[in-house]
Amino acid sequence: MNTPSQVGQSPSPRQSLTGARLRKHADYQRAYAAGRKRQSSSMSWFLAPQPPADTVFAPPEGPRVGLTAGKVLGKAHERNRIKRRMRDILRRHVDLLPGGCDLILHPRRTVLTADFRKLEAEVVRILQQAKAEAARMGPPAPSQAKAEPRL
Repeated sequence: MNTPSQVGQSPSPRQSLTGARLRKHADYQRAYAAGRKRQSSSMSWFLAPQPPADTVFAPPEGPRVGLTAGKVLGKAHERNRIKRRMRDILRRHVDLLPGGCDLILHPRRTVLTADFRKLEAEVVRILQQAKAEAARMGPPAPSQAKAEPRL
């Protein structure tokens, strides 16, 4: 029998996505240009290495994730529900985000009606694939601008 402390508990503690979200249009555009598009059954996704720390912009503090939901997905309340479902899943699995990379998820309309557990399993699979690919990419190459000139 379930005790009161067991009822309503999520499988893993909820974490915040506050520092791990892509927010600026320029970051999305850079990730689209530097990344490659991949497909899964209910969404497409992009994985791109983060810019080096010596760029004009402040370096990111860790892995980041972005969500898109265009008008083709439906009315505003449907797009908002898709994004809420995706953010909830990402909060549960923020530890699986690939380090040193930006990940952008483009859900399809099927996300709106998909079983939550199946959707969560698919997102976890994408995060694991992204983490493995980020490991293959290796650490970002040091910039030539930081290297001291030899005399």
